Amino acid sequence: MKGGKSKSETKSSKLTVKSKAGKKSGKAAKDPNKPKRPASAFFVFMEEFREQYKKEHPKNKSVAAVGKAGGDKWKRLSEAEKAPYVAKAEKRKAEYEKNMKAYNKRQAEGPKDEDAESDKSVSEIHDEDDDEEGSGDEDDDE
Repeated sequence: MKGGKSKSETKSSKLTVKSKAGKKSGKAAKDPNKPKRPASAFFVFMEEFREQYKKEHPKNKSVAAVGKAGGDKWKRLSEAEKAPYVAKAEKRKAEYEKNMKAYNKRQAEGPKDEDAESDKSVSEIHDEDDDEEGSGDEDDDE
């Protein structure tokens, strides 16, 4: 074919896989030590409701059915019936805020000694590379 791409070239260009890291270049990596956000009152309710629903409907494996039934029941609950779940959610939120303060304090203190060690190991690797290049020059002289 003159001037055009062959079919194999167009297929191979379409098959290239883009890494997810490239798409998220604007975002910082998630810290696994960061505390998880607390569940809302509805999700605290759903934790309990799922167990009850599975006991009553053991053959039902549909997540959507459980979610829909839980949502319908939550809407029908009065404020007084929702109160225990709201209280649990508030308690979890207070604990989360305490953990976040501690986490932010640790982050403000700076990197741990482990990070400093990894910097040293990187410099040692570079030093070894320089030594290898120097030893290669010595072989040429002989």
